[in-house]
This record gives sequence, C-alpha cells and structure tokens, in this order.
Amino acid sequence: MSTTYHVVLTGGVGSRLWPLSRKSRPKQYLEIFKNDSLFELAVKRNQKFSDGLIVVGNKDNRNLSIKSLEKLGVDNYHEIVEATPRNTAPAIAFAAFQVKADDILVVTPADHIIKADIFYDKAVTNAIELAKSDNIVTFGVKPTRPETGYGYIESDGQSVLSFREKPNLETAKDFLQKGNFLWNSGMFCFKAGVFLSELKKYEPEVFENSKSAFEQTEEGRLSEELSMQIPSISVDYAVMERSELIKVVDAEFDWSDMGSFEAVYDYFVESGYPVDDNGNMVIGCEKFTAFVGIKNCIFVNTGDATLILSKEASQDVKGVYQKLKESNSILVD
Repeated sequence: MSTTYHVVLTGGVGSRLWPLSRKSRPKQYLEIFKNDSLFELAVKRNQKFSDGLIVVGNKDNRNLSIKSLEKLGVDNYHEIVEATPRNTAPAIAFAAFQVKADDILVVTPADHIIKADIFYDKAVTNAIELAKSDNIVTFGVKPTRPETGYGYIESDGQSVLSFREKPNLETAKDFLQKGNFLWNSGMFCFKAGVFLSELKKYEPEVFENSKSAFEQTEEGRLSEELSMQIPSISVDYAVMERSELIKVVDAEFDWSDMGSFEAVYDYFVESGYPVDDNGNMVIGCEKFTAFVGIKNCIFVNTGDATLILSKEASQDVKGVYQKLKESNSILVD
C-alpha cells in the first residue's frame, strides 16, 4: 500500500519582499501571518492529507525550518539539506528518491498563502486520485485579475494544452478574457516513481547526477561537490512542459504566491490590517506616519532599512535587492 507524503520546498529568499525578507530570514519564515509563518501554515494545512513530511531546503534555512517544526510539535519528518541551490527539479527528485516508487508526493512551496477550506481539500483530494492512475498533476488557480507576475496554464478540462511564461499586461488581459487560462501555482502531485521516470526520460543528466548526490547524503545532507554537478533547472522546464502525463486540477481556493508587497497588502487588508483613507499602509513601524498627496503606497521599515513604494510597483522591488546584492551590502544578509 502506498504512502502519501507532503513535500515542502523551503528554498528562496523572497527578494521582492526586501527589506522584510533577507538571506537570514526569508519570507517563508516571517511570522507576520497571524503569528504563523508561511512555512508553518503550509505544513499545517497539508497534515490531513499526508502520512509523512519531507522538508527540502538549503543549509542556510535548516535551523529556521527546525525551529518552526518544533513550534508546531512536528518531530517525525525526513530532512533533505541542499548544499547549494539547484532549482526545483533536483529538489523534487531528492524527495522522490527518499520514498518508494508507488508513494504519492504532494509538493508545495513553503512561501504561498492559501485559504485552507473545502475548496483546497477538494483540489488536493482530486489530485491524489489522479496521481494514483500514474498522472503527473499540477494545480491551476482560477485568475482573478490580469496578473503579470505569474505563469499560466492553458487548459481544456483536466488536459493541459500549454504552459505560458509570465505575460505582459495585454496578454494577461487576453488570457483572462478567454477563460481557460489558469495561474500556475507551482504545486504538484504524483507518484515518486512516475516523476523520476519522466525526469530520467527528459533530463537524464539531472536524474543521474541527482541520484548520485542523494545516494551519498550523510544524515540528509547533500555534498556540495556532487550537487554542483547537477544542472540547475526548474521542474516546469524539466518535466511539466514536456511530459505527456500531465493533468491539471482546477483549483478554486484562494491563492497567492506572496511574492510581492501587493500580495502582502491585499492579504493584510482582507485580514483587517489598517490603511488610511487613501489606501496607504505602514508595515514594521510604530511611529506616527502620515501620507500626504499620495494613494495606495506602502511604507516598510525594519530599523536598518526603509522602503517606500507604490503598491502597483511591487514587482520592481527586486531591482533594489539586486543592486544591494551586487554591491555586497549587508542589507541583504
């Protein structure tokens, strides 16, 4: 009998949420979501579907994951510690090597905000059933706006017609009008053996080098030398856009990848967080702050850094982070 595992991917810095998100405290560990972090919320909402937990993350995040799991009282899980990031295809392969071929993996990022309700339960249950029939399942979220920060899935029922990269605004509007385009959530479900078979078929070098690195792990820790031999590639490019086994679950639950301050803003507003009469918001500062002559702006303060941005320009924060990183600023650490 197969076992179902929740695989949580904890990599990533969240550069578009700088200065809140840093190398030492990525966005998935920030306890700003009603005293929970996104990582903790991801673990909690998937416990009902899984018999076990697999945490895949880099060495810099390991202690943060352990602390969060201790907070949740979770002490029985598999841990895979990456020595260096190699993107999502190898990360998922490591989890698949950890279990039996017929075991089912429900793979989710650690940094998404999802409303855990009957719609989420239905989507995951449907995905698991499809996975039992050797399908590789992706979750497509019904779009609510012409979003340019997400990839899209063109669908026909449960069939995937195409995957589309992040579009420009006009293309996103066209996708929304057509009605059969879904946001690519980055969540997946499949049998471990089916995924590995497809990875070996389409990216044999990734498969073989990931397998070699995994087989020589020590207490779940991967060798940096062996890891560097693995091509860095996303699961979308490696498998999802090429396999003939792909099915999509039309997910009706509320979802955001929480990848920008616009997403944080919207979530906070829905949760009752205060904004002024012109839609301006203050995050991380208890001092009196007034906005004059501007609308829908966000003021973010962390003590050592201040960010002021228009809500609509949230995607551009990554540029600030990149400039600081290129100058070796301590403000990204």
